Amino acid sequence: MKQMQPVLKKTAAATIALTLLAGSAAATMASAKSDHGSKHGNEGKRGGKSGIHLDYKDLNGKEWKWAYEPIIRLAAQGVFNGYEDGSFKPRNNISRIEALVAAVRLLGLKEEAEKPENKNANLNFKDYDQLQKKYGWAVGYVAVALENDLFSETDTKIQPDKPASRLWASVLLVKAMKLEAEAKTKMDTVLPFRDAKEIPAGSVGYIAVALEKNLIKGYNDNTFQPNRPVTRAELASLLDRVDQQLPEEGRAQAIVGKVETVANNALTVRKSDGTAVTVPVDANVFIFRDNVKASLSALKSGDEALVRTYEGKAVFIEVTQTAEANTQFVDSGMLTSFTLNPDGKLTTVSLNKTLNGVTHVIIYNVDANVSISGGGLTSNVNVVVRGTNSLVQTIEIQS
Repeated sequence: MKQMQPVLKKTAAATIALTLLAGSAAATMASAKSDHGSKHGNEGKRGGKSGIHLDYKDLNGKEWKWAYEPIIRLAAQGVFNGYEDGSFKPRNNISRIEALVAAVRLLGLKEEAEKPENKNANLNFKDYDQLQKKYGWAVGYVAVALENDLFSETDTKIQPDKPASRLWASVLLVKAMKLEAEAKTKMDTVLPFRDAKEIPAGSVGYIAVALEKNLIKGYNDNTFQPNRPVTRAELASLLDRVDQQLPEEGRAQAIVGKVETVANNALTVRKSDGTAVTVPVDANVFIFRDNVKASLSALKSGDEALVRTYEGKAVFIEVTQTAEANTQFVDSGMLTSFTLNPDGKLTTVSLNKTLNGVTHVIIYNVDANVSISGGGLTSNVNVVVRGTNSLVQTIEIQS
């Protein structure tokens, strides 16, 4: 294999190409064909319908409360998704090749893994021929995983079909977090499990770091069960904990900011740099607010949110902090435009404001019973708007 410098984490493209990662060998092959086989070309589709859907028929928030949000978050990033029949199969065990692919995608290296030079890499593993024959689409992912030190220097086999154990998955994710050096300093840690002797000496430091970073925990009977297979739901939970601790510049790109308006199936978010981004909302958008699935109408002006898009539309919205109740505001600027609903009532107003020498357009939702004073509403007039939680309740036109 060619010599390459370790590939650092890369920010994923603004529009995430959501891909399918299945949970059994047969499903993996079906997914691989959808993702990589030119004769199929079904990337981003499930069940014959275009678009992205985050509702799984075998997953609900009550039964899978501990894994529900991680699964949806990872699916929205294109890191770890479900089957074409609309299921996720959370109880299925995960194989090593599937876990490796998900880890590489979590690091934002999907494009790197699918470059021709990596897809055609000749890897010096004893079971490379098996990998190439059965999982040819994943060769590039294994190459990138190798370049990023996700394998041990003494590994001679990939063992793609072997179930990923709790021990193996923990070591993999600590390496993905670039904490191998820290793990090596903790090899003499006394682990707090009554089955600690089942953990190989060379893995003790990795488990110590995994525990410190809250990636994994022991069981109520004070065991770790290192050889127990990891299910798809458990891997999603592990990956999500890693994702929350990765540097922002390396995580999949998203729109992060404060919700300003939700109108006409479009969402406007004000980012921390003062710029506003407006994106249409997909009909199948998945929204988390107050840790439960919510409707679009549940979003409030002032909510802090993370928005992921697919094909230019918002498909996933997570409210990371809800808006404070009854926050009064006053703002002013030049009214540049406004919108009306089918009944002729005012729904939004757009103001031009200059902040730190830069002109911004701020869009406000308008209360159905808004009070307007000082004249008729026209474009290019100076106005003062007042309201609650970014909802305009009075507009004063300046002469």
